[in-house]
Amino acid sequence: MNFQELDKKYIAGTYNRFPIEIVRGKGSIVYDIEGKRYIDMGSGIGVTAFGIADDEWKKAVTDQLDKVQHMSNLYYTMPDIELAKILCEKSGMKKVFFGNSGAEANECAVKLARKYSAEKKGEDCYTIVSLKNSFHGRTLTTLAATGQDNFHKLFKPLTPGFETVSSSDANELYQLAEKTKIAGILIECIQGEGGVNALDKDFVEAIYKFANENDIPFMVDEVQSGNGRSGFFYSYMNYEIKPDAVTTAKGLGGGLPIGACLMGEKLQNVLGPGDHGSTFGGNPVVCAGAINLVNRIDDKLLAEVREKSVYIFSELQNAKGVESVSGAGLMIGIKTEKKASDLIKKCMEKGVLCLSAKDKIRLLPALNIPMPLLTEAVDIIKQVCAEEV
Repeated sequence: MNFQELDKKYIAGTYNRFPIEIVRGKGSIVYDIEGKRYIDMGSGIGVTAFGIADDEWKKAVTDQLDKVQHMSNLYYTMPDIELAKILCEKSGMKKVFFGNSGAEANECAVKLARKYSAEKKGEDCYTIVSLKNSFHGRTLTTLAATGQDNFHKLFKPLTPGFETVSSSDANELYQLAEKTKIAGILIECIQGEGGVNALDKDFVEAIYKFANENDIPFMVDEVQSGNGRSGFFYSYMNYEIKPDAVTTAKGLGGGLPIGACLMGEKLQNVLGPGDHGSTFGGNPVVCAGAINLVNRIDDKLLAEVREKSVYIFSELQNAKGVESVSGAGLMIGIKTEKKASDLIKKCMEKGVLCLSAKDKIRLLPALNIPMPLLTEAVDIIKQVCAEEV
């Protein structure tokens, strides 16, 4: 059997895979089993923030493997302590809980908000409000927080106690608050799976003000947009807000599984022993790699991300076959005149790997992708869009 037949026989059919097997790579270049070269403009859905087989990250990981690869959270290990310290210093948050994924980070944020609000306002204050067109994970609870009905089919009943409101009109939130006790508000400043759309500043700042005035925990999902992806360390830093909780994953681990829920002053002491836990959360090998990555996301790199973003927008905004370009930093959505899925396949044929987000081509290249490779990839994307018109 070939790899596609073996996959079909032994792996659950949850993915619509492209018919190529990636076997090796370096930086933003990967190769399939036949030796064909591709420019990676997806970075594992925003995970390999410094590209494939990054030397510095590899050394940090392998050095830790020679010390201890795992230890129960009943004991102290230094890598998770050091990583938590760096994340707090970079974000202004106070404490961190480590899990294994973005969904777990969001589950932690929900538990924080519910416990805080139950203790402050009573056990009947449990409703978590998220936004329409959002995506927060695939567990039953994070699906309930996801504001897209197509993800809910066949999995009902979802976890109760969730409501969604408009992602552009704050009045929907105000109206909901008149009839429902709200325990927390969870948003993405840039809705990734929802089409790579950055939320309007006035809207975000309005609902943040409302949350502060009513002592409602305000949580920002930075699973995809965090760790430099937006051109800021976290995308909320482009808004006049200071969240009570920030969730992150993907680019934090560089390819190894990690999720983190960062807690601000309001929520830092909500969870006590036994309230939450994770067997693999804070794994020393994963944290050692993450420390290396986070320390390299400095002002110089963030400026380069913003510069590359300006280049992509300027090249594609008025390109033939392109209707619009959305997003921020190196988290970009391209609305095309022709079907995005067809164009993504044509890009792949020409050696560029892109992603999709709803009806758009989605670009999530490595933060340090060299300009010559970025230029080559953007030129191919432009050609493909133009050829199809």
